[in-house]
Amino acid sequence: MKSVMHFEILIEDLSGKEALNILLPKIIKEEHTFTIHSYKGVGHIPKNLKIPDAKTTALLTKLPRLITGYARSFSSSDYPIVLFIICDLDNKNLKAFKDELTTLINSYKSQLNTEICFAIREGEAWLLGDILAIKQAYSNSKNAVLNSYQNESIYGTWEVLADAIYDGGSNKLKTKGFQEIGKMKSEWAKKICPFMDINNNQSPSFNYFLSKLKLY
Repeated sequence: MKSVMHFEILIEDLSGKEALNILLPKIIKEEHTFTIHSYKGVGHIPKNLKIPDAKTTALLTKLPRLITGYARSFSSSDYPIVLFIICDLDNKNLKAFKDELTTLINSYKSQLNTEICFAIREGEAWLLGDILAIKQAYSNSKNAVLNSYQNESIYGTWEVLADAIYDGGSNKLKTKGFQEIGKMKSEWAKKICPFMDINNNQSPSFNYFLSKLKLY
């Protein structure tokens, strides 16, 4: 029998946190616990892996400070802690980016059990992996847009979702600025995720994340 686990999950934006708050209870066993921390964007891994100023708010920029803090805080925990780092791949090279993150984690000799997962190319790819859930959440969604989407094949995934379900599509939403875009992304996550079938998702990166969680 597996022991009780605690998952600490770091994700780059609020919409990702909204999604995982709904999806995680569908995936992990009831006895496990989790905490999700969202940040203001992905940022960049600091040069020379220098620990950044405490006021930094972007995930990767803050990561050296977070890793050292977790390693110190959880070194004497009474139960196993697993740290998940989740961010959008965007247009980065998967292997090179993962190698960078792994080097960062190892450089601080963290004894934490750490998993690195990406949404390819953006977080909305996980939502678009379940077209039926989108249609259930948004009955007026545009079938032509949804049916033409090829999983994780393009950069600009949120625009595809906006074109399918937002009145006026992505072009209209872009005119309202980043704050409104972020607000809508969170709303989409909250409305679509309750309908998602975690075992029938066509997003390869979501399934990779799922497989990592199911190891524990």
